[in-house]
Order: sequence, then C-alpha cells, then structure tokens
Amino acid sequence: MIAKAMTKTSLSKTVPVPSKAVVIARKRKLTPADYLKKILTARVYDVAHESALDAAPILSKKLKNQVLLKREDQQPVFSFKLRGAYNKMVQLSPEQLSKGVVCASAGNHAQGVALGAKKLGTRAVIVMPVTTPGLKIDAVKALGGEVQLHGDSYSDAYAFAVKLGHKQGLTFIHPFDDPEVIAGQGTIAMEMLRQHQGPLHAVFVAIGGGGLVSGVANYIKAVRPDVKVIGVQTFDSDAMMQSVNAGKRIALDDVGLFADGTAVKLVGEETFRIARGLVDEFISVDTDAVCAAIKDVFVDTRSIVEPSGAMAVAGIKKYVALHKTQGETYAAVLCGANINFDRLRFVAERAQVGEEREALFAVTIPEERGSFKRFCALLGDLPAFGGSAAPRSVTEFNYRISDSDKAHVFLGLTTSAPGQSPKIAAHLSRQGFTALDLTHDDLAQEHIRHMVGGRTGLAQDERLLRFVFPERPDALMKFLSSMRAGWNISLFHYRNQGADYGRILVGLQVPTKDQPSFDRYLQTMGYAYVDETDNPAYKLFLRE
Repeated sequence: MIAKAMTKTSLSKTVPVPSKAVVIARKRKLTPADYLKKILTARVYDVAHESALDAAPILSKKLKNQVLLKREDQQPVFSFKLRGAYNKMVQLSPEQLSKGVVCASAGNHAQGVALGAKKLGTRAVIVMPVTTPGLKIDAVKALGGEVQLHGDSYSDAYAFAVKLGHKQGLTFIHPFDDPEVIAGQGTIAMEMLRQHQGPLHAVFVAIGGGGLVSGVANYIKAVRPDVKVIGVQTFDSDAMMQSVNAGKRIALDDVGLFADGTAVKLVGEETFRIARGLVDEFISVDTDAVCAAIKDVFVDTRSIVEPSGAMAVAGIKKYVALHKTQGETYAAVLCGANINFDRLRFVAERAQVGEEREALFAVTIPEERGSFKRFCALLGDLPAFGGSAAPRSVTEFNYRISDSDKAHVFLGLTTSAPGQSPKIAAHLSRQGFTALDLTHDDLAQEHIRHMVGGRTGLAQDERLLRFVFPERPDALMKFLSSMRAGWNISLFHYRNQGADYGRILVGLQVPTKDQPSFDRYLQTMGYAYVDETDNPAYKLFLRE
C-alpha cells in the first residue's frame, strides 16, 4: 500500500449509531455477489443518467498511459450522490415518506437527497457543516431542501441530524454507510465496465466516507476481479487509509477542508469492512496535486471539477510516477463539480506548483548598482536541467529595498520537469546569488509572497510607477537597459496572470535634478504607465 506514516488514534467517545440496514448487513455480511444483485436492481435512473466515459487524450499522452474519465460531474446535481440517495429513498415505505427524510452532508449528498425528495414528493431536512460552500447551500435550497447549518465537518453535522431525525420522526438517509446507498453508487462501475470492455488495469476513486469506493469495488470484484480498485484520499482527510492500516476504524480529530466533499472524520462501519477487503491500494495526495488535477481535467474537457472530483486524477498521476507504468489503461471517477467560483484563483495559483511547472525561491543579491540587471540576465540563461530547452519565464518577482548591503528577492520561475527547483537554487548560488528553495513551503506560497515590502528609510527620492509590459522575454531587459545608471530600483512587484500583458509595479530612486530627464525617458520608452507616487495607499503602507 502507498501511504504516509500513520499515527493510531482511538475512536472518539461519541460513535455514530449505525442504520438498521447496516445492522442487518453486519449480522449477515453481504458479499460482492449480494451487492452485485443489489446494484443490478438499483433504482437510480429516475433521477440520474448514464454518464459518459470520456478519453483524456492530452493527459494520456503526458502520462504515457490511457486515461478515461467517468463524467459524474455531468449529473443533474453535478455529482454522483443522487444515485445512492434516490436508491435508498425510493425503497422507503409510504408511511416513512409521509413524514419526510433527513440527512447530513457537505453538499453533494444533500443535493441528491433534495432532488430525490422532490421527485418522491416528500420533505427533506438537510444538515450541512457551516464550512459548506455557498454554491452547494443555494443548490439544495433551490431543490426544495430545508437547510440547517451545524458544525465544522460532516461528523458534526451527522450527530445533529441523527438527533433531529429522532425528534421529528424523519428517516435518516446516510450518505455512505448503507447497503442501498452503496448499491446505488455501484451502478457507476456497472456502466464503466459496459462502456469499456477492453483492457482496464485500475479504477481510481476518491474516498470520503467510503460509499462510492465500496459500490465500485463490490461490482468490479464480482465481475472483473483482475481490475484493481485504488482509493484516493487527501493527506489531511485520510480516515479510511488510517483505519485500514490500523485494522479498525480511526476517528480523526480534524480534517482538511479544501476537498470538502471528502472531509470525513470517521468512515462508515460497512464501508470500512468493504474497503478493507476489496480495495487493492490507497494513495494520498496533497492540495497542490489536486489543483493540478483540476487543471488537467479542464485542459482535456473544458470542464471544471471540484477538488474531490479531481482527486482520482491526482491519484492516477501519483500512481504512474511511483510505479513508472506505461501503456496501461486507467479510469478515474470525476465524482463532482460543485465548486465555488472564487476558489478558482487559489486553484490556478497552486496548480503550477502541483504539476511542478513553477518553482519559488528567496534569492539574496548584492544591494549595488547593476546587480538587479545582472541577476535578470542570469535568469534568462539558466540551463534546462534535463527538461525542455524552451526559454524559462519569470512568473513572480517581489522586492523591496530594506538593507544597504543585501537585497532579498522573492522569485517565481517556470519549470519544465519535476525536481528542477533544487538544481536551479544550486546554480544561482554558484553564480553568487544565494538562493533558498521555497517551492514546497506552504507559508511562502500562501502568505509570504503577498507580504514582501513595507516602509523603509532607504528609498529616498522614490517614484512609484505602474507599467503594462507585453509578456515577452525581452520586455524587462529592454526596460532595464534603457535606464540611466544613476537610477536605482527600490521596489519591484510582478506576478504572471496568464494574460498577454503583465502589470508591474516599480519603485525608482530618481534624484531631484534628474526628474525632467526621467519624465522624458518615460515618454519615449513605449510602455503604458501610471505614476502612483502620490497614491494614498502607497504613502500609508510603503513610504517612510
């Protein structure tokens, strides 16, 4: 098994009460053959449709293995969850339906229950963690669900929903730990094996509570046991991996919330039993890898999936990197696409690091005339280090004068292959510019890169200007080469935003006697600019 070192943690004092269906399953352990029958007779197509199994040609070429994408992100509620929810609800008695249902969910199961309740004409009370994205909350309300927010995770919402169900006589619809829900999710595997009857080496499935992987594993192991089932979790929400490694269910104290659809502290009793027996391998991935996988899916499909929806693709990429496979066929379940639009900025920022296409450094250069220009020239001549020989681009450059002898620069560079950042750092240091590799430093990525700067008494006679440069390698060097030797750069901020033109903030120390010639220089250099020297924000935060 592929997993990081695990720490055994005892179960929390409050253990969720299993459903009646799980109690029955526990007394007579259901076999893959039992689940096969349930999956073949599952009622899901009143609300779901058979999703496509699409090839991912660009990702396949990059990985040298065929990658297939099971498009559950294209279901009516943009998630697979409606399958299991409806299959459970449609089997309730008229009396149970007359009273209504209740569930706990981070969002996707909630939408499935709300849609199923609308189809069946019953009441649906949905308890959601307070951390649930607004997009999912609004979607549940639009389907007629009654939303109540409670707790920071699924487990917190679950305990509240169980109490609410007892109090109001509502039937609890479990998001994963129920044989009927598991069977509904298993119809995904049934479709996949019908859609692709050729060689299939492994199916990759994201794991939260374990309902999806349990359904997929039961069907595949009953029909094609040669196909591997590989579960994928994020390193900070890996309750299933820890539980399987420990041989008992482990309750996590906290879970990461980036992939909120799989943020589960305690996996199901039935799903643990199934996953422990049928899942061939587990892989953990980090946030950057998931962001890179979201981008991979977009490049091939022009669709944007949520973090949990991209975890299976991230798992394939890590599996290929670890096992060095070629020529095999893998399928990934894109299990959801409910992502808030405002998260895309973070995803785009971290995707570059996740696919190792950007390296970050802290570089120390001498605080002397011409050193900045010499450093920029060195960046243009960096070796390929085993990757592409294409010109390397600066993705970020943050600098503020703070010391009379040394300058500390925050630098981002494009890379063409994994593992290049240490080599670049070593090369810069050999050339006299001490470099610290920050590529995998979360503090640097999330905070420090946005905080370089501040007031300084060294920036006398400073002019602050915003420039618009064309995004081409020679633009900055043209700007630097045309500057007069007596003008010193005291501030520089640039971040590549993927546009044709880059926006750059520059502080230049220009002596009073040189102001007229500096103004002429600005008029003749050919770049659009705005003089921000009198900007109140600049005076408040950056000027002494």
